[in-house]
Amino acid sequence: MIDLVAAFFTAISLITTFNPDVWEITYRTLQVTFTSVIISTIIAIPIGTLITFHEFIGKKTLINLIQTLYALPTVIVGLLCFMLLSRSGPLGFLGYLFTPNGMIFGQTILVIPLMIGLTIAALQGVSPTLTDTIRTLGATRMQFLISHVREARFVIMAAVVIGFSRAISEVGAAIMIGGNIKGHTRVLTTAISLQTSMGNFELSLALGIILLGIALIINMFMGVLQQR
Repeated sequence: MIDLVAAFFTAISLITTFNPDVWEITYRTLQVTFTSVIISTIIAIPIGTLITFHEFIGKKTLINLIQTLYALPTVIVGLLCFMLLSRSGPLGFLGYLFTPNGMIFGQTILVIPLMIGLTIAALQGVSPTLTDTIRTLGATRMQFLISHVREARFVIMAAVVIGFSRAISEVGAAIMIGGNIKGHTRVLTTAISLQTSMGNFELSLALGIILLGIALIINMFMGVLQQR
């Protein structure tokens, strides 16, 4: 308990004194996380919508596979991305390995299945009465899809928040792809892992408190939007 209290005051001191290392790590964490979530949202919502409203062979199997990927271990994502982005890999020409772009790539792959699955669940929860009404009014295919997305927008927004939480708390792939390089690819989760291994528990807890604070602020902000 004493360590936790000391860590809390250490975190406050690091923030209020504008510790350059902490602010740099925090900024990079937000940059990587927000970018990966935005890319995932742009990709996942259209794919989830198309899967929901198109009938094809193997649809249920595909949905089950997507839902299985919810529990995709981050170290497996890190390994696959490392193999893809290494110089001998098919995407080695991008030069993303051990860069923030590589971390964004890995987090995007990690978050997309989660957001696709939750988007499908959200759209499947739309009232059939609304679906019949939209069809009766003669809506075009695009109007039909947009209307359903608007109806389920609050649940989809929750899916985006869950995707953000998954991305910002990720550590395995971040270390494997980014390398935890100081001043270049170090983020809050990898910094916590490093400081813990070095025995700097107060600093680790302080960084953890900052990480939890960011997640809390984002979730509160999204909650306010949902209520409005």
